[in-house]
Amino acid sequence: MRRRIKEIVVEAVEVLYGQKIDTDIVQVQRTRKVFTGDLTIVVFPFVKIARKKPEDVANDLGLYLKNKLDHISSYNVIKGFLNLTFNSEYWLERLNLLHRDFTGSLTLQNPEKVMVEFSSPNTNKPLHLGHIRNNLIGDSVSRILKAAGHEVVRVNLVNDRGIHICKSMQAYLDFDPNGSPEKAGMKGDKYVGDLYVKFDLQYKGQIADLVESGMSEEDAKQKASIMQAAKNMLQKWEAGDPEVHALWEKMNNWVYAGFDKTYAQLGISFDQVYHESETYKSGREIVLDGLKRDVFYKRDDGSIWADLTDDKLDEKIVLRADGTSLYMTQDIGTAVARFENYQLDRHIYVVGNEQIYHFQVLRLILSKLGYAWADKIQHMSYGMVELPEGKMKSREGKVVDADDLIEEMINNSAEMSRELGKLGDMLESEQQNVHRMIGLGALKYFILKVDPKKQMVFNPKESIDFNGHTGPFIQYTHARIRSVVRKAKKMNISVPPMISEDTIMNEKELDLIKTIDQFELVLQEAAQLLDPGMIANYAYELAKDFNHYYHDYSILKAQDGKILQFRLFLADQVSRNLKYAMALLGIDVPEKM
Repeated sequence: MRRRIKEIVVEAVEVLYGQKIDTDIVQVQRTRKVFTGDLTIVVFPFVKIARKKPEDVANDLGLYLKNKLDHISSYNVIKGFLNLTFNSEYWLERLNLLHRDFTGSLTLQNPEKVMVEFSSPNTNKPLHLGHIRNNLIGDSVSRILKAAGHEVVRVNLVNDRGIHICKSMQAYLDFDPNGSPEKAGMKGDKYVGDLYVKFDLQYKGQIADLVESGMSEEDAKQKASIMQAAKNMLQKWEAGDPEVHALWEKMNNWVYAGFDKTYAQLGISFDQVYHESETYKSGREIVLDGLKRDVFYKRDDGSIWADLTDDKLDEKIVLRADGTSLYMTQDIGTAVARFENYQLDRHIYVVGNEQIYHFQVLRLILSKLGYAWADKIQHMSYGMVELPEGKMKSREGKVVDADDLIEEMINNSAEMSRELGKLGDMLESEQQNVHRMIGLGALKYFILKVDPKKQMVFNPKESIDFNGHTGPFIQYTHARIRSVVRKAKKMNISVPPMISEDTIMNEKELDLIKTIDQFELVLQEAAQLLDPGMIANYAYELAKDFNHYYHDYSILKAQDGKILQFRLFLADQVSRNLKYAMALLGIDVPEKM
């Protein structure tokens, strides 16, 4: 309908004012709730063309549109805005169309090939709450872009090398040289993460001892024996020492096995996984070539830098004096390889907002190197997630482990379900599956409903509330509707394939249809803004509106058979919209709760 309205407005401007315009300047948007109407046309772009007041232009266009489109029942003008109202026949026609053809996906004329990089964990610790937000945002954005019609490539770049990895390796040699996750009865990532914490404790103890003996704190940090051992191990790794590499591979494999279990729990998958150990040298030749072309310059110590001061940034090192790479060098190389290998239209990095400057520099350097696609790199920054009690610190072991949090959410879900007594007629295995759906739904929804750019506080107890702005509330609404459909079937009443377009609706039913119809627009906007929160809040508003409606109007006890069929048809479509919307957040909805 929006496309048709734009076409008619273009036609009207030419007929009424004698000038051709492009459809791109015609703005059609949802009417704000404080005004009467369904769609609003912004008429200010046509005022100079018409040489009339905005109100007069709006009235001209309103009359023209009403004569052209039978479905427009009325229009009103508020200053420079034309508000159109569609008749009930139109909305019933839309409901029939959506019920028949609704897939939860769009078809684009010019889809993009988009790569989304997310997760990017370090192999010295297990995934924690901060990683969960990254993974859930990356996963949901990938789902939304795909549903919006784009081709999406999901990738993960694992940080598997560097001093932080060597710290865990050195702790293993110092504290548990013959140990393993199996012997410790732990997941591999947790086992290695504990070693990382032990390193930090030992390191701090050695610093304190050296300071007490009269050494400055700065010197103590450099001369602590455990840190010197870790640095020595890093040098051996970079030199290709076979024993160090064997230990590194063994411990990384423990971590990968642990990561895979957590990803499986969260329903996260990737099309390709990169490892920093394979990519960290990839930008070196590009940097050296840039040096020859005076894109970079070399300092007296042999290090290579980019001077970005003319672009109101500072100077950035891109290659160390010893010729080794940095994160920036690596990202230059991987970006070039990915655009060449995949012919990308866009590359989205889901990385915390503390890296905003890094990606500004990356785009600028790639542009200076002559890559035309540099402006197609997009940093989707997100705010940190904290607990009610404050920030998390991995080195001190003060983090919320992802697996522990998932288990807690599932247990909370089970406890809540037992209190409500809703699952008593299910098999134990079925109950466990529902508990998992609810627990993970609570976790994912609570995180994804928040604008990604904002910092947030995660409250596990608040997230599981069945009556609040939560995942379980939406899941329960879906299950409630499916229960109604099952009861109808027992009464030999099935959801009709379509409903009559002369059906009499009440106001709440009309509002529900309008909300159902908004899904495609919300999906488009969520894809453009990379904001899963728009999908989450749409699902909540639809669920809330349905529950208000269901409170006031019975479906199966309706006296008129035609009304009963219509209400069942409408409820069924609500449940389908909820299911598709929640799927874009990576959330399953149960049939029973």
